[in-house]
Amino acid sequence: MLQRVLLGVMSVLTMATMVHAAGPPYRVLAADKGRVAILAADGKVEWSYDNKAEAHDLHQLPNGNILLPLSAIEIVEMTPAKEVVWRYKAVPKAGYNGRVEVHAFQRLANGLTMVAESGNGRLVEVDKDSKIVHEIALQLEHPNPHRDTRMVRALAEGHYLVCHEAEGRVKEYDHDGKVVWSYTLDLGGRPRADGHGPEGHGIELFGAVRLPSGNTLIAGGNNNRVVEVTPEGKIVWTLDQKELPGITLAWVTTLHALPNGNIIVGNCHAGPENPQLMEVTRDKKVVWTFKNFDTFGNGLASSHVLGLPEGTVR
Repeated sequence: MLQRVLLGVMSVLTMATMVHAAGPPYRVLAADKGRVAILAADGKVEWSYDNKAEAHDLHQLPNGNILLPLSAIEIVEMTPAKEVVWRYKAVPKAGYNGRVEVHAFQRLANGLTMVAESGNGRLVEVDKDSKIVHEIALQLEHPNPHRDTRMVRALAEGHYLVCHEAEGRVKEYDHDGKVVWSYTLDLGGRPRADGHGPEGHGIELFGAVRLPSGNTLIAGGNNNRVVEVTPEGKIVWTLDQKELPGITLAWVTTLHALPNGNIIVGNCHAGPENPQLMEVTRDKKVVWTFKNFDTFGNGLASSHVLGLPEGTVR
């Protein structure tokens, strides 16, 4: 009897170890340690490009090309052969002579490319000839060229979901620049603390996506958690810093919301003892983790998990 119990415990422990050790059954595009790379499901590098730019956004396009930053102000579309076929460089707008940084960009369904210009305090839609065809002025309470924006995503109706890091607030803008919805993070009952790692805590959020339900899923940045809120601002689900056994969340960054309800969470600045990505069920079970500190490091802020089911939101 005792032997069967011990075997059962060992089996459970083995399964838990396998869940935490197994990598994703997907390819991963990410950037850190001076390069952008695509890793195969077995962890081997299948494509790599040396690039010193800090990447807070990355996309593989349907044609296989990569949308990536070459610097704090320049975004390019690059082929797998590393040929640049499109580029846009953000420069100070008329009447502004300060610093500009780009932390978010996205190829739109109509072929235009959205670029969020912190410092300039605007979103621009850029055509294939790199000309600005539409501009949306952002409403900023604490203008800062490094912290005006983090992730920005287009919504189906032409609106934009904008994460304002300096304000700790997600705002939904219509195409004319009117704020039609917003949500401000709170400290979740914990005191503010300095630091980029797990010890840091604040409301400097990173990402947000709009779910098919109409709710908004928020990657809290140094809030160390994921929060789902209704259109009325009610919190209906959270993933807190230490809810996953053996995993601590630090700077929570990118999100992939899968059609089955699972969520892929980016975990930056958490240290080599923690995964950089993980898929989590709604009852907070870990499906797989991604931890590759050979290719990437503690600054892996942006990733695009490739080959996910149709209907995934990121």
